[in-house]
Amino acid sequence: MEIVPYNGTTLAFIGDAVMTLWVRERLVKEGYQKPNDLQKMTSHYVSAKAQAYYLETLLEKKFFDEEEIEIIKRGRNAQTKTIAKNADVTTYRLATGFEAIIGYYYLSQQCGKLEKLWNEVIMLGAK
Repeated sequence: MEIVPYNGTTLAFIGDAVMTLWVRERLVKEGYQKPNDLQKMTSHYVSAKAQAYYLETLLEKKFFDEEEIEIIKRGRNAQTKTIAKNADVTTYRLATGFEAIIGYYYLSQQCGKLEKLWNEVIMLGAK
């Protein structure tokens, strides 16, 4: 599957699903079972604010290579008709860039990079 033709919003769409599944799986494995608790805790990881924080921190750490930064920019700069409910435009765009790189890793089957990214997110913690 060639990933390059996918636009940023498509990559972010997949990335959002992957990240949500990661978080939900981790919380269930930690013993959380009440749906309301799971939903509240999940939002601490998958909110635009948290995702923007993860991206900015990882960019500062030089976690991504140049090709990956281009994918992030593709997501960040994508024109969307969606309006962020709980974030300003800049935060929402950064979060979309973060989701895009996750979608890119997933679709290109870069399991090692996905795992490394997830471990970084865990170390940064919920926001």
